[in-house]
Amino acid sequence: MSANASRLQAIQMISNRTPIAVDTPEPLGKIWAQDVFNLATMEWALSKSAFKALKNTVQTGAPLDPATADVVAAAMKEWALSKGVKFFSHIFYPMTNITAEKHDGFIITNPEGGAITEFTGSLLKKGEPDGSSFPNGSLRMTSAARGYTAWDPTSPAFIMQTDNGATLMIPSVFMSWTGEALDKKIPLLRSNAAMNEAAKKVIALMGETEIATLNSSCGAEQEYFLVDSMFANMRPIRRAAGEGTTV
Repeated sequence: MSANASRLQAIQMISNRTPIAVDTPEPLGKIWAQDVFNLATMEWALSKSAFKALKNTVQTGAPLDPATADVVAAAMKEWALSKGVKFFSHIFYPMTNITAEKHDGFIITNPEGGAITEFTGSLLKKGEPDGSSFPNGSLRMTSAARGYTAWDPTSPAFIMQTDNGATLMIPSVFMSWTGEALDKKIPLLRSNAAMNEAAKKVIALMGETEIATLNSSCGAEQEYFLVDSMFANMRPIRRAAGEGTTV
C-alpha cells in the first residue's frame, strides 16, 4: 500500500471512529491557583493593613516587620489547614540542579502535653537546613550555622499534593551566615535589584519623577505537538524512539 493510500485510510478511520466521551471540566476561575497563597488569597485572608504591608514587600522589596510576619504566618497556616495540610516545608534551589526541602510540622506539644498547631512569623521567615543543632563537639554554635533558608515573599507559597499527603511549600533562598549566596535564586534576585536601580536612573533622566519598582520575569518555554495515533503509528521512527504520547 502506498504512503498516500495509507494516509487516506487513516483519515477515513479517524473520521468514522466513535468520539471519546469526556467530562466537562470545571470553570477555570474555580480551579485556577486554588492551592496557591497568591495576592488574591492574601487579600481575602489578611487584614487590610497586613495585606497592604505584604503587597508593598512583594512589589518593592521593602522589609516586612515582625508583627506583620506573624499575622501573615497565622493566616497562611489557617488557609493551609483548611485544605488538609499538616506539614510545611521551605523549598530552595541549591547549586546542585535539583531542589531541596526542609520539612516541619504544624503540630507541636504544649507544656501540658496536648497537641496544638503553631506557625509564627519567625518560623515562616527563617530556617536552618544544615543540622547545626546536632552535637558537633562545641566546634560551632547554632548562630554560626553553615546555611540558612530565608522566605522569599516575591514567590507565593503553594500546596503540593503527593501520595503522602499535602504539604505547604514556602519558596525560599539559601545563604551562608555571612550572606553569601548558596543557591541559584539569590543571584537572580540581586540581578533584578541591580536592573531596577539602573533602569530607574535612566527613566529619571527622561524627566519621570514617580517611578514604580521594575521587575523582570523569566520562564521555561515548551512546545507540544499533538499527533493523532493513526498518523503517529505510520511513522516507524516515532515508534522506534518511543516519542511522547499519542491521542
